[in-house]
Amino acid sequence: MSANLIAPDTDVPISVGYARWAARLFSDVLHIAGSTRVGVALLTILGAACLGGMLVMQQNVDGFANYFATLTPAQKHLYATLGLFDVYHSWWFNSLLAALSFNIVLATIDRVPKVWRYVSKPTLTVPLRWMRDQPHSGSISVTGDTATIVERIVETIRLEGYRPSKASEKNGLTYVFAESGVWNRLMFVAVHVGLLTIFAGGFMTARFGSTGDLPLAPGQSSNLIYDTAFRLDQVQRVTKQLPFEVTVTDIQQKLIREDGSLSPANTIDWMTWFTIKDETGEHPAFVQMNRPFDYRGYRFFQSSFMPIGRARKIVVVATPANGGEPHSLTIERNGVAILPEGSKVVFKEFRANYSVGLDDPEEDTSTYENPAAVLEVVPRNGVVQQAVAFGPQVGDIPITRKAVNGYTFKMASFEKVGDSHVLSVQHDPGASVVYAGFALLSLTLFGTFAFSHRRVWAALESGPDGNHVILLAGSTNRSQNGFNERFERLEKAVAESLKKIS
Repeated sequence: MSANLIAPDTDVPISVGYARWAARLFSDVLHIAGSTRVGVALLTILGAACLGGMLVMQQNVDGFANYFATLTPAQKHLYATLGLFDVYHSWWFNSLLAALSFNIVLATIDRVPKVWRYVSKPTLTVPLRWMRDQPHSGSISVTGDTATIVERIVETIRLEGYRPSKASEKNGLTYVFAESGVWNRLMFVAVHVGLLTIFAGGFMTARFGSTGDLPLAPGQSSNLIYDTAFRLDQVQRVTKQLPFEVTVTDIQQKLIREDGSLSPANTIDWMTWFTIKDETGEHPAFVQMNRPFDYRGYRFFQSSFMPIGRARKIVVVATPANGGEPHSLTIERNGVAILPEGSKVVFKEFRANYSVGLDDPEEDTSTYENPAAVLEVVPRNGVVQQAVAFGPQVGDIPITRKAVNGYTFKMASFEKVGDSHVLSVQHDPGASVVYAGFALLSLTLFGTFAFSHRRVWAALESGPDGNHVILLAGSTNRSQNGFNERFERLEKAVAESLKKIS
């Protein structure tokens, strides 16, 4: 079969006609895809999606497991199917962002050539009838030399903040054209770039970012964080690896009432000291409730704590069993103190509600019902022995009078603190990009609406005996009221300047 069949009633081959039709169809599709209506529709849908993400608790929010348990099976299935438990990482949300970005790119490509022609090749001469029909227009009668009048008009327009062009002539008229703020016509490109920058940063965060919890007690190290992930009908814990190791050195909890519990209602602040070890060495770090710490694109927040009653430090009074001066020992958590004769006292464990045997992990010990410190006494030469130092509220019971390595131990005071702190670790590679996009968008929107592109024309019509009529007209793309004042000022300035040569 020939590839150059002729369409009926035409002289155009079918293959060529089909190519033209396909090209026209493709052009129409691109025009629709880049239209303002499609952009507004996509923005509306995107806003509705963000609203859904606000109304439905997201799976990376603390307390999601409890929220998920309250939902009915139908709600769980529906929300999971629609991806509402993780809206900002769902495929359809990213598709919306991609479609809106494509719309912005097409709109920019479609509009830039037209605007560029408009600003690069301005109309220097316009009909008098058009000038008179403008809302900003006026006329001045003057006598004098044409060249001098034109020179004065050009200079006055320049002094009023416009950039005048050379005088041009058409149909016996002499024109002076001037403009200011021409860059304002192209500000939409910067606005579009700002939006695309924000979308790019959001995509980087969704694709490469990570968030997780890092629970650590003093002395513990880890390079793993834990996140919550939703899988159809259950919540799973996901483990993620950090590119460095974190070691907590100390934690502190400042209480409103020192004799109160560890509850958040009785807490002013939580503080965590830790070190970060990687290939570059060891780096100290500190986090408190309203003071995060940043390192290599990772941000550490104070998230929560384990409300198991512990002590940050204790003050123990060691009294010689055979008589003598008692010794006051201040021992940090997991720390060691030295007695005068050289024995070591190790702060091994603290129990907020002491009982013989192991701790009950389910017991709420945040109120410190029966606090006691478990010590290890290490003599210079001898067997390691265990001692329990109770607080003064216990009284002088037999267990408190039991001598260990020649000493009795009593706890004079202690600083309350939880068992461990939970740091929230957030890796957001797109954060700086998003911030840059918002900064650019804010500046460009301010430049777009706070300024305007202003154009003025002066047409000099020469009459007999050196009489001339100057017609002034102007236009602007926004802020008509403000331009009206500027145009009136320009008109008065031109009239005053020309009076000197009349």
